Amino acid sequence: MSPIPSIARCSCGQLQAEVTGAPLRVSVCHCRACQRRSGNVFATQARFAEQQVQVSGESSRYRRQADSGNEVEFHFCPQCGATVYFRLLALPGAIAIPVGAFADNGFAAPELSIYEVRQHPWVRMPDDIDHHP
Repeated sequence: MSPIPSIARCSCGQLQAEVTGAPLRVSVCHCRACQRRSGNVFATQARFAEQQVQVSGESSRYRRQADSGNEVEFHFCPQCGATVYFRLLALPGAIAIPVGAFADNGFAAPELSIYEVRQHPWVRMPDDIDHHP
């Protein structure tokens, strides 16, 4: 995996997540909830072990049920509203960070694409990653 930036930030910089080491996984999700959350046709996130992440700043929380049926708790900046990290409650000890929060074109490519049944027909994912309907 290529080197990754060390700090993910919200738009105003108040909420940050500093990471050490490579992500456990980088994935793309096409579910409707991720589309709405990211404001895009899919969301890309990097999963890290909790001990790899140091959060600073104040966050507000929003909890919802994922398409999988599991609960997800999103942490976003109360000033600018940008999501900086989230926790999949079914995976204790893991923190996911939207790749866009790193704002780095050199970030590692996704290894997995999920909920492709909801993928927009004009979107193309790399052939060499795992694909799941």
